[in-house]
Amino acid sequence: MTRLATGVFLLSLLAVAGISAGGRDIVDDVLLLPSDVSNFFHNNNKQTNNDDNNKDDDSTGTRWAVLIAGSNGYWNYRHQADVCHAYQLLKKGGLKDENIIVFMYDDIAHNFENPRPGIIINNPKGEDVYKGVPKDYTGEDVNAGNFYAVILGNKTALTGGSGKVVNSGPNDHIFIYYTDHGGPGILGMPTSPYIYADKLVDVLKQKHASGTYKSLVFYLEACESGSIFEGLLPEGLNIYATTASNAIESSWGTYCPGDHISPPPEYETCLGDLYSVAWMEDSDVHNLRTETLHQQYELVKQRTAHSNGYGSHVMQYGDVPLSKENLFLYMGTNPANENFTFVDDNSLSLPSKAVNQHDADLLHFWHKYHRAREGSSRKLEAQKEFVEMMSHRMHLDHSVKFIGKLLFGMDEASEVLNAVRPAGNPLTDDWDCLRTLVRTFETHCGSLSQYGMKHMRSFANLCNAGISKEQMAEASSQACASFPSNPWSSLRKGFSA
Repeated sequence: MTRLATGVFLLSLLAVAGISAGGRDIVDDVLLLPSDVSNFFHNNNKQTNNDDNNKDDDSTGTRWAVLIAGSNGYWNYRHQADVCHAYQLLKKGGLKDENIIVFMYDDIAHNFENPRPGIIINNPKGEDVYKGVPKDYTGEDVNAGNFYAVILGNKTALTGGSGKVVNSGPNDHIFIYYTDHGGPGILGMPTSPYIYADKLVDVLKQKHASGTYKSLVFYLEACESGSIFEGLLPEGLNIYATTASNAIESSWGTYCPGDHISPPPEYETCLGDLYSVAWMEDSDVHNLRTETLHQQYELVKQRTAHSNGYGSHVMQYGDVPLSKENLFLYMGTNPANENFTFVDDNSLSLPSKAVNQHDADLLHFWHKYHRAREGSSRKLEAQKEFVEMMSHRMHLDHSVKFIGKLLFGMDEASEVLNAVRPAGNPLTDDWDCLRTLVRTFETHCGSLSQYGMKHMRSFANLCNAGISKEQMAEASSQACASFPSNPWSSLRKGFSA
């Protein structure tokens, strides 16, 4: 293949890699559930000392935060950058390290691809957000089991890491922020298994039953992230959640190569995620004693909304009346912003362009290929990585479609696989079936990886249609006589379910 042909081939693949959000009308961007939640007391005490911001009292209790980046790999730079930025924000707000628990694989700052070794930025002109971040759970310790144990305050269930957990009491407020790839009903992790929506919500229910918090706020960045809470998060838990997207669309990376606001030229990857950057950059400049969760939600929704085909619908779930409370209850506030008067307008830059989360890795490898010197080992490596990734994607797409045709026939397969339940309903009523069919598929067809999570709705629809494990095994074995042996298909790290 000539260099010209290779370039045309790669550009063509990039052009067709976009993913449609699918066809479902958005009647409202709020899933408002009945709730007995009463309005909380606004804390108007003016404190100027950072340490005092986290002081235990009747109005605020102790603030706890769990920050988790669910990915690894330099092409996913933005997720760990998001988490590091969130830590700096909370630290300036007065939260103590003993109350901030950080999950990050920690393979970005000192990665050989990083043009600024030991430094992570989340904005093209931003400062280093990596410095001082407590690395409580890194590498293989960033896993679903530890995440659940930390939320529940269950030290005996931990399998590594610093041992820090949310040891909260009944007057405390908890903030959880997750950023990574996702799919319908699922959130990625760098180690298997992945996080399934039913298990995460069950953990939140257990936390509520323990009586160890007053209120909990959950900010979630991932594709199809609305599906994690839609139809699953009940009323009355004193939990308010916002998500980067609804249940059927992608979320987006930002500050990417080629954007209107691009990263410094030496970076070949996105620096942040659109929803995440929106809420954090808003929090950076506002007095969080006077700004409410709802006000931030409205500003983030505006900044993240569709523009020229880019963006997503930011959603809110659970006990929405909690959004009347001040952000200060969960994040503290930077004393430097104390005199800021909130303006109900978005002064922060709106994106003219963004990158679909599913395709941000392709963008990285394309820029790596494009910028590398002709004939260099780096150029050959980037080309190999890009082609292997596309091979893996095409294998997964073809296999799922083929299985659908084997089970339902040529005429009905697409309709069954792509069906979307009415808004307000969970992805499936049988989550154990979903995990079983995913594991069966991976046994015969290879790992789903971060890209394959987009097919979770198809697997859920197989369960909804009554497909058994045995039927799935037979169809998968026929569809996948073999699968690519490149790193994107490796089962060395176990099954996603």
